[in-house]
Amino acid sequence: MPITKEQKQEIVKKYGKNTNDAGSPEVQIAMLTANINSLSEHFDAHKKDHHSRVGLLKMVGKRRRLLDYLMEKNIERYRKIIGELDIRK
Repeated sequence: MPITKEQKQEIVKKYGKNTNDAGSPEVQIAMLTANINSLSEHFDAHKKDHHSRVGLLKMVGKRRRLLDYLMEKNIERYRKIIGELDIRK
């Protein structure tokens, strides 16, 4: 199930610089992480949904590129976001 409008607003409020900041890398990474987590639950129930799995892989790749960008630009913001979202194990 995709994330709701209210969940998106909470993510923007938590990770954005202001309430309308949906474009910063931190907000985009947090939204992609929420979508990825909701899709992982979907695949537990629907193991043969390969079409959605392609979309999941695209989201993971986009998040990876955003994380690489953030690491290159500002390592402290990168470390903060991976710590808060618990992306790296």
